Amino acid sequence: AKNIDGVYDSDPKTNPAAKKYTRISCQEMLRQNLKAIDTTAAALCIEQKLPIVVFDLGAENSIVRVASGDEMGTTIYIEG
Repeated sequence: AKNIDGVYDSDPKTNPAAKKYTRISCQEMLRQNLKAIDTTAAALCIEQKLPIVVFDLGAENSIVRVASGDEMGTTIYIEG
């Protein structure tokens, strides 16, 4: 998905009350049918046990901040 800064429980463009997750499992994201990442990325996340960070690429120093471990956006992790 483009132009997002994290994973939300509903579309923040149409629901101003949408809540952003700081962390959510890939499996839970799929169960809730949240569309933050495509199915190929989700499959790789699960199969390779690699977390994914969804964040605002346009935010100042965002790549450096995420790589340094700053919590921004949403971390998608693997259950178990």
